[in-house]
Amino acid sequence: MERIAFGPFCLDAACARLSRDGVDLDLRPQAFQALKTLLDHSGRHVDYEQMIHEAWDGNLVSRHTVAVTVGEVKKVLREYGSWINYRPRFGYRLEVPRSDDLIRKGWHFWNHRTREGFEKALDCFQEAALEDSTDPRPLEGASLTYLTLGTCGMRPPRQMYPAFLEAHGRALALAGLTPELRSDRGHGLHIFEHKMTEAEAELLQSKREKQWLPTYMRLTMLYAAAGRLDEALDVLAEAQAVDPLAPMLPATETNIRFCRREFDHAVVCGKKALELHPYLQFARVFYAQALEYSGEVEEACEQYRLACVLSPDLPWLRALEATCLARHGGRRQASRILHELEKIRAKEYVDAYYMALLRDALGKRDGAIKELERAYEENSSALPIMDMDPKMDSLRRDPRFEPLRRTFFAPVEWPRSLRLAV
Repeated sequence: MERIAFGPFCLDAACARLSRDGVDLDLRPQAFQALKTLLDHSGRHVDYEQMIHEAWDGNLVSRHTVAVTVGEVKKVLREYGSWINYRPRFGYRLEVPRSDDLIRKGWHFWNHRTREGFEKALDCFQEAALEDSTDPRPLEGASLTYLTLGTCGMRPPRQMYPAFLEAHGRALALAGLTPELRSDRGHGLHIFEHKMTEAEAELLQSKREKQWLPTYMRLTMLYAAAGRLDEALDVLAEAQAVDPLAPMLPATETNIRFCRREFDHAVVCGKKALELHPYLQFARVFYAQALEYSGEVEEACEQYRLACVLSPDLPWLRALEATCLARHGGRRQASRILHELEKIRAKEYVDAYYMALLRDALGKRDGAIKELERAYEENSSALPIMDMDPKMDSLRRDPRFEPLRRTFFAPVEWPRSLRLAV
């Protein structure tokens, strides 16, 4: 194999290159060959003679030289250098713990970007953390998964955010405040604590420390929620330079254009998003919104339906589909979906923000206001965008809306033991 992945590293034999999380590491050629030999025999001891034969092409060097070279490898691997051990008479062995396979499997599930995928990923990360309590990676994966389940309306935010804070704190104790953990912290401060100034400071600092795409997306969301839509587009342009094919880039631009009420432009962005990533449910639902508000209702309903097919485990997608139907002559079908969602809600989380939109579209204004109150009680992750969301225009005209809004945007004070330290 020319490329060998282990832990956060990738060894590319063809290019004689070792990288960590995509960043090249400085390793002299002989040390690279020693590492490759250990990886080729991962889990087994490599004695002096075999090391000389494979890493030094049979050229005789002293045992001391081998030891110094392996020491260089361990130094470059930093906290993972302990994966290499030495046993007299048996030689050196690089043993990647079982937790590494679990972490890799966890990220595989994570990238499905569905509720089921995130929950399977969480199981893998939790098991990996039990296997190796000194490795911060499973805790980093778990904390991000909790955060994602909460921010995407997949699980109750009031449950997910405390779980995120606990896992994040444990990861922080092991890894220190990495740019990724700082970014996660800033996102949590924005979405769940409504501390915009502190959140922006954390995200900007994370962006200065590392060009990590989720940080750009989170800054975009923060600026959009704050009505700073030009700045949101500027950050998206920066993100394009980092990774022009990232799945969420065109989808996020679609949503920003929608918030700017540039509905026709949003439709163009939505088409581009689906051309690049047709299986990303968020791209499809943002496209559906743009179509609906551009007057292309029939196509909008189809796109909402397809988004629901892609992610049947996200009830709020069905609520948006039903809202579109209710607004455009499909009240009977929308009422049927509302009834189904009420039954689902008896067993699992359904984001009240989207239920408010649906009830309002069906002419149930009092029920819609109650749903907004419930969204506040549940700390819905959709609340931060409500000022800029065109879907809220009808409810915004109700005299009861503004007092609720002022309550929603007050900072949320979590118990001191759970708060993020900034």
